[in-house]
Amino acid sequence: MSEQSLKQVPLHSRHIALGARMVPFAGYEMPVQYAAGVLKEHLHTRAAAGLFDVSHMGQIALRPRSGNVADAARALERLVTADIASLHPGRQRYALFTVDGGGISDDLMVANAGSYLFLVVNASRKTEDEALLRAGLEDVCEVDVLADRALLALQGPLAEAALSPYAPGVASMRFMDARWESILGIECFVSRSGYTGEDGFEISVPAEQSGDLWDQLLKNTNVQPIGLGARDSLRLEAGLCLYGNDIDLTTTPVEAGLEWSIQKSRRSGEFHGADVILAQLANGTSRRRVGLKPESRPVRAGASIFATETSPDVIGTVTSGGFGPTVNGPVSMGYVPTGLAAIGTRLYAEVRGERHPVSVAQLPFVANRYKR
Repeated sequence: MSEQSLKQVPLHSRHIALGARMVPFAGYEMPVQYAAGVLKEHLHTRAAAGLFDVSHMGQIALRPRSGNVADAARALERLVTADIASLHPGRQRYALFTVDGGGISDDLMVANAGSYLFLVVNASRKTEDEALLRAGLEDVCEVDVLADRALLALQGPLAEAALSPYAPGVASMRFMDARWESILGIECFVSRSGYTGEDGFEISVPAEQSGDLWDQLLKNTNVQPIGLGARDSLRLEAGLCLYGNDIDLTTTPVEAGLEWSIQKSRRSGEFHGADVILAQLANGTSRRRVGLKPESRPVRAGASIFATETSPDVIGTVTSGGFGPTVNGPVSMGYVPTGLAAIGTRLYAEVRGERHPVSVAQLPFVANRYKR
């Protein structure tokens, strides 16, 4: 996609003013880093609070035509593996769209906003997700794409302290709570969640007022703007999947280690790919997503994995990888045969024609600090 055809988020001019380095991502021109650089931005988020612009993500409201949110929840369960029917108002849940072969077509967040469901989907899949929802649910729900809203993520141990002066009610929220809050007099939909493994909030705000909120939060010296580079290294240390890398149409929830997202109430087979996925839940899979700790140098996505230093056969693939600033060393994730997925198993990844030792490691690499 040419630079001329890239979309811009509502806060584009502010990123430029802050000296951000802009890169193409999922059809948008996005800040990959600011003046501080990825390493410092990563460490600042772990120590204080980082402010991310993630307005490229898709925001969708599913409004039940009956006026009963339970009807929307039951309808959405046609398309996702998660239990949405039991999701109480003010709560949010991680979910997966799956296809008939058992593969994952996207991962998303679903919140019960009281009278409707509020969805956040991946930027790279929002066009496909909208089409899926319209084809599958329009008999029950109005599918309302919220194109006039921006999305900010405030992440880190000081996130609550930075946000609560403007919205005291957020201090009482726990992990995966989601509700409407007035912030600086702006009506925002706030969830206590994120993509870093840290405590924090994702804030859906009207696009035309997003600059006011962004500016006010950055007045706090504990809050710094953070780009997509640090967002990626933070989520990798947290062992969180990136759609298109760690999960896609060729991976199932069980292979990806996401079976925890399929609640017992959904294990009756009423979703796409259920025959494959339920069989894997019962009998296991031939491969699994694992954490990998390279012993010498970073091993990035696409690297082939071998059982030994000299074995000819590729047994797996690295799907995400890079330097982990918090662990002060390289970290990766990838898929390996289930028989070689035990913690501590030594394998080899090929980088530029040379094999480097990696060890299967416990995920996450950095313990999460959600406010339970």
